[in-house]
Amino acid sequence: MIPSSYPSPEEIARLSAGMLLDIEAVHFNAAEPYTYASGLQGPTYIDCRKLISYPRIRSTLMDFLTVTVMRNAGLEAFDNIAGGETAGIPFAALVAERMALPMTYVRKKPKGYGRNARIEGQMSEGQRVLLVEDLTTDGGSKISFVDAIRETGASCAHTAVIFYYGIFPQTEKTLGDHGVSLHHLCTWWDVLAEARRREAFDAETLAEVERFLAAPREWQEARRNG
Repeated sequence: MIPSSYPSPEEIARLSAGMLLDIEAVHFNAAEPYTYASGLQGPTYIDCRKLISYPRIRSTLMDFLTVTVMRNAGLEAFDNIAGGETAGIPFAALVAERMALPMTYVRKKPKGYGRNARIEGQMSEGQRVLLVEDLTTDGGSKISFVDAIRETGASCAHTAVIFYYGIFPQTEKTLGDHGVSLHHLCTWWDVLAEARRREAFDAETLAEVERFLAAPREWQEARRNG
């Protein structure tokens, strides 16, 4: 069912950050930084996949994501909802259910046998596709998924995520240059503000996280050279 209430973006951001803290999807550790897929390190880590195990929070966030997309892009802007393999698949299914639209998913690479497809499900030429994922950092993986969607003859001008890092200034430009608008619920800055309000972590850890968020590349370089 399509949600009928429209909280403000600011309220959605605050509530979404709080729910991620509630389920301990947020991890801050300045003493032993996390290693990211890029090989670089940082004191922050988020696990949005945990959301699928919390039905009340999951449902609320999917309502928020649906109304955010409809408010920003329009109520009749899409014909198909696509999830990115693998984390985006359950969230795409939940958004598609709310918007009463077909759902598909996009593989990271062709499966290597059978039809050797990257798109699973029915996607048709001319369809307007919304790409749904759990999060985005620098937007790189989104471009690969968008290109796979466009190869079918469909269009993809929007991607929606629960969590957007919000600390790499080139991300939205990278997506924008590729003809894609980004929609999200909250960022690390929203999570940091809510964590401070709740005193969810000690003051020293929160201060180090803020230093990282303000200048992530410099923070990583200093650690690498230290």
